[in-house]
Amino acid sequence: MPQPAPFTALLFGLRGCLVDAAADYHANAAGPALVTPGALEALDALRQQGVPCAWLDELPDALCRHLATPLPDWMTAINHSRDRARWPAPDACWQALMTLKVERLDGCVLVSGEPRLLQAGLNAGLWTVGLASCTTLRNSALTTQEQEHKRARTTLQLFNLGVHSVIDHLMELEACLSDISLRRSKGEKP
Repeated sequence: MPQPAPFTALLFGLRGCLVDAAADYHANAAGPALVTPGALEALDALRQQGVPCAWLDELPDALCRHLATPLPDWMTAINHSRDRARWPAPDACWQALMTLKVERLDGCVLVSGEPRLLQAGLNAGLWTVGLASCTTLRNSALTTQEQEHKRARTTLQLFNLGVHSVIDHLMELEACLSDISLRRSKGEKP
């Protein structure tokens, strides 16, 4: 079986993916935003493999800078708060890939928990990975059963949107990317 080419680039949503989705409510706090479980490890592994990465968001620049404080400096930031084209238009994803100097869509992946951004990734022709839970879900006052029900409902909604894979958190990203690699080796396209 032929091996697929390595991943070309990974794009991430900022809020609810790389940093705690609730962090935007604490933008005036003195401390940095909270990184989601597994985010730094996933980014480090991708950097070691030479895969360029960027994050995307639509919040104002100052708030994005605050939220991105704990992320590595080498990550490219793509903020579309002033752009006319809003998600789910594919422009933000294409612009991010152009900023990363990516020459082909093959092997490009978008990871996010935001349905509008995931739809933008699908519209752009990218592989998409949805996040079914985030720190706000885990830290909420919901019972374990209510959390599981919400996670299952979110997973179903993301698959109904058309995403290619759904994971609970970024600690599962490596296994998910291995699955996408296998699917690519069999000739599957996004």
